[in-house]
Amino acid sequence: MGQEMIDPVDVRQDFARYSLRSSILVSASAQQAFAVFTGAIADWWVMEYTWSGPDLLTTLEMEPRTGGMLFEIGPHGFRNDWGRVLAWTPPRRLVFTWQIGADRVPAPDPARASEVEALFRSDQSGQTRVEVEHRHFDRHGPAAEGYRRALTTGWSELLARYASVVAKRTVG
Repeated sequence: MGQEMIDPVDVRQDFARYSLRSSILVSASAQQAFAVFTGAIADWWVMEYTWSGPDLLTTLEMEPRTGGMLFEIGPHGFRNDWGRVLAWTPPRRLVFTWQIGADRVPAPDPARASEVEALFRSDQSGQTRVEVEHRHFDRHGPAAEGYRRALTTGWSELLARYASVVAKRTVG
């Protein structure tokens, strides 16, 4: 797509049955890393991973507060809320629900939602390790294990794109 990207090999991953952990090291402060992850999600998210798709998506955002929504606006101004912020602690921690079913259909019932936690751990060199745990796949029902496997590839691509955007924003 013409966008220079960090190699997905730089993304480290491990998993349990209903949980996936991914991490990547970015050359930015925790504050910068958190700001890009939360405030520039439309710049690094894979548009094919949205409900609207790349041709119809007009907005992709995260409301910056506990209780805020992760949403997209697509065709004819239709708004699809696909997550809710459960914890907002800049620049260290973010937790949100993942209310998208394994069939890619919105799942408005939070009891059927998995959960994503992102931690931003800076070191003395000015770099930040971003650790993302996507957990509770069992809440997605019988397709949970296949969904976790699919999102293993998904989070690898998302974090590689995220790291590329962080790198571009911190240069200069």
